[in-house]
Amino acid sequence: IFFLTEGMEEQSAILAAKNAVLMQSTALPDDIPHIKGYDFNQGVDHRALLQSFLTTGFQASSVGQAIQEINKMIEKRLEPVEEQEACDPSDSSPSHSGCTIFLGYTSNLISSGVRESIRYLAQHRMVDVIVTTAGGVEEDFIKCLAPTYLGEFSLSGKELRQKGINRIGNLLVPNDNYCKFEDWLMPILDKMVQEQKDEGTHWTPSKMIHRLGKEINNPESVYYWAYKNDIPVFSPALTDGSIGDMIYFHSHKNPGLILDIVEDIRRMDSKAVFAKRTGMIILGGGLVKHHIANANLMRNGADYAVFVNTGQEFDGSDSGARPDEAVSWGKIRMDAKPVKVYADASIIFPLLVAETFAFHADKLIPEKTQNFSN
Repeated sequence: IFFLTEGMEEQSAILAAKNAVLMQSTALPDDIPHIKGYDFNQGVDHRALLQSFLTTGFQASSVGQAIQEINKMIEKRLEPVEEQEACDPSDSSPSHSGCTIFLGYTSNLISSGVRESIRYLAQHRMVDVIVTTAGGVEEDFIKCLAPTYLGEFSLSGKELRQKGINRIGNLLVPNDNYCKFEDWLMPILDKMVQEQKDEGTHWTPSKMIHRLGKEINNPESVYYWAYKNDIPVFSPALTDGSIGDMIYFHSHKNPGLILDIVEDIRRMDSKAVFAKRTGMIILGGGLVKHHIANANLMRNGADYAVFVNTGQEFDGSDSGARPDEAVSWGKIRMDAKPVKVYADASIIFPLLVAETFAFHADKLIPEKTQNFSN
């Protein structure tokens, strides 16, 4: 009896273990995609490779979803608008597209080769509003004056300092580049002060960036094209960088320059308030992420949103916050399907541009010009 009881208990335990391991599944809906990656037996087809990301899983699938979300923005942007939306009469560059696209990025991306992808969008007026930091403005102009170099993350800060070399990740910027920037910028600041005194010019950060884009007169510059295409560039912390350093030094030599951020916030928020639909593409976090999202709060949320950054939400930072947190604030609409890609934008953003704006270039660029001859 003892051995019989013991045997029954063992069988019962084995059955319980089997039920735990082989628990019956609930049937999944038929429309859920199956995981499948790219098959290189088909040869090397980069477009097919990118399209396969959607069913690859992990962050590759997030990239695929981001492509879909941006293409929705473009589709709506291309829709004919029956009636031009109302616009703020104080705004000299209203957007009358079916979807107003806000692009935000941090300064390190202009320092990197992502600058060329951003310049492409500005060159062909594929976005309507740009938001960046002070570094995101000045590094563009500095690159027109002198190059940035590739180094290594591991280079000694002490040794670089002794050589007058500044490091941005694995990028190297000689201090002489900033000296050239000072030589270029100071006469422009003199003119701005004079125009303020003589003509009553009311300067704002966006107007200053517009002016600098005109002055640089270089088709390699993002802000040259923003100037040419009348794309407003907002930078509410414009003094937080080399531009601020130059303004500081200039204020002792030729004081009086005033930059009004109040006029800019009215213009920025109005871009969202008076838009038919809005889409947000935000690379990185911090000021640029919140400035765009907060403007879209004014219209009860953006219709489309794509975030690309490596930030995490555990510390409560806005930079790392998932899109659903923005939904709670009314910065993204409750019925939207926003996407966050946890990745380095220097890898991901050129791929996104390739499968969205560049792919639809024939529709987005009426004159079909792909060069600098504009």
